[in-house]
Amino acid sequence: MAGTAGPEIERLIQLLAKLPGLGPRSARRAALHLMKKREALMEPLAAAMAEAAEKIRPCSICGNLDVSDPCTVCRDPKRGDSVLCVVETVGDLWALERAGAFAGKYHVLGGVLSALDGVGPDDLNLASLIERAGNGSVSEVILALNATVDGQTTAHVIADRLAHTGVSITSLARGVPVGGELDYLDDGTLAAAFRSRRPA
Repeated sequence: MAGTAGPEIERLIQLLAKLPGLGPRSARRAALHLMKKREALMEPLAAAMAEAAEKIRPCSICGNLDVSDPCTVCRDPKRGDSVLCVVETVGDLWALERAGAFAGKYHVLGGVLSALDGVGPDDLNLASLIERAGNGSVSEVILALNATVDGQTTAHVIADRLAHTGVSITSLARGVPVGGELDYLDDGTLAAAFRSRRPA
């Protein structure tokens, strides 16, 4: 597209290409679509993004994103304070909320430990997790981290750092998904399913 578009369009394409799941070609298509639907899509999107950038902030307690601090989840009086669910990202928190399976409070780490990416304990929201878990009101910490090497390493470090608090430390079960067929599952998922088996 070089030579056929002005610098403003090129900048829009370059910024769109930085979004997850969008490469240069998808970004070009998205930019063209936005420009074609300027009044119906581009202008409302720009206004919504400006408003979000101005008003949305991380919650000072859990790390969730919201327009209020503390966030809606932390302020909800119906949610118990005794169980804390630790997640890697806000996207993971939102996924658990969509499932409607958890009624406690959350703690967003902001990532996982990764030697390759240079992410250490000081780069994560770990200190406030230790403080929250040790305040006397938390009885269980659920480690709802991804089943990756970095996720499991992070879970072990958290468990070690919480050992002195006396809280129960649990993790999400791993294994066969609802509706899954054994023949289509990978070896690691099948092995995890066997380790996490329970009475029928």
